[in-house]
Parts: sequence; C-alpha cells; structure tokens
Amino acid sequence: MLNLVLFGPPGAGKGTQSEKLIAKYQLVHVSTGDLFRAHVKGETELGKKVSQLLADGELVPDAITIAMLEEEVDKNPDAKGFVFDGFPRTVPQAVELDLFLERKGSKIAGVIALDVDQDELTKRIAERHKTSGRPDDDAEKLKKRISEYFDKTIHVLPYYEEQGKLNKVNGIGEIETVYNDLCAVIDQYKV
Repeated sequence: MLNLVLFGPPGAGKGTQSEKLIAKYQLVHVSTGDLFRAHVKGETELGKKVSQLLADGELVPDAITIAMLEEEVDKNPDAKGFVFDGFPRTVPQAVELDLFLERKGSKIAGVIALDVDQDELTKRIAERHKTSGRPDDDAEKLKKRISEYFDKTIHVLPYYEEQGKLNKVNGIGEIETVYNDLCAVIDQYKV
C-alpha cells in the first residue's frame, strides 16, 4: 500500500498536487480540511463543534481529527493507498497515524514537504480567497494559520526525518514542474 503524507503550509499547493497524484497512483485523498468543511456544511454534530474552531483559524483537537481520519480510511478498504493532506499537524497525531496504520498492516511510505516561502503563500491564498469563499482564507485568519504552521506544525517533520521518510520538494514554480518533482520522489517509494 502506498501511503503518503503531503506536507506544507496553507497555500503550498497540497490540494492541487494531491488531485494529480491521486489520478496517477490511484490513491484515495484524505484531507482533514475537506473532511472538516464537509461536516460543517452538512451541519453534523462534529461540524457544529469544529465550525467555530475553523472560522477562528484554530486547530481541531487531535481526538476529533483522528476519529474522522480513521473513519475515512475505513470507508476505503480496497484502496491502493492514501494521500494524507493536512494531517498530521502535531507529533502526537503522527504517532497515532503510525499506530492506526500499523493495526491495519500498513505504514507511511513517505512524507513530502512542499517548500514555499511566506510571501508566496500570502499571494496564493489572497488569490484563492477571491474565488473560494473559504472563511479560513480571510487575511487575519490566514496569518494565524501560517503562523500555526511555522510555529507548531513544522515540528512534525523531524519525526519523519528520523524514520528516513522525509523528502522536500520546491513548491514554487509551474504546477507541472512541481508535480514531476513529486512523482520522481514517489517513484522511489514504490517497491
């Protein structure tokens, strides 16, 4: 099973690249952001709980995030693998993901971090906000989300680096160039 973690700050291009990787490698996309937005839109009990957190640019508690992620993986028992996008965001989440996959007889094949500087992120999200209508792309919330990433989430990378699973790819440039660089890394994981 080819399980990948696509890592990067808000606006790094994780969603765009995930779509292309899913098509090529026939993987299932698991985006915690998409899961949260779907629950909020569907006004589920979980959606009501996370709605205010998302609107404020806060991270959803690990227990809720992990439960949603496990539910999503369990919905796809015949998957060839998964692309985890926006998860894990903390070392405890990374540990829980490893334990969950181990119970399923699987593991993370590799972690790819899209490197994009803060100026580029700000430009990308400002453009996305014009068309997406996503409340978490608002300028003030964006600053908070980017700050969360660089203050907290980035600390997950050493966890995977110690396992020899971390690769970094330049996330600035043409979408196709970044995609080709990602595929070159992923093709090394395939056994």
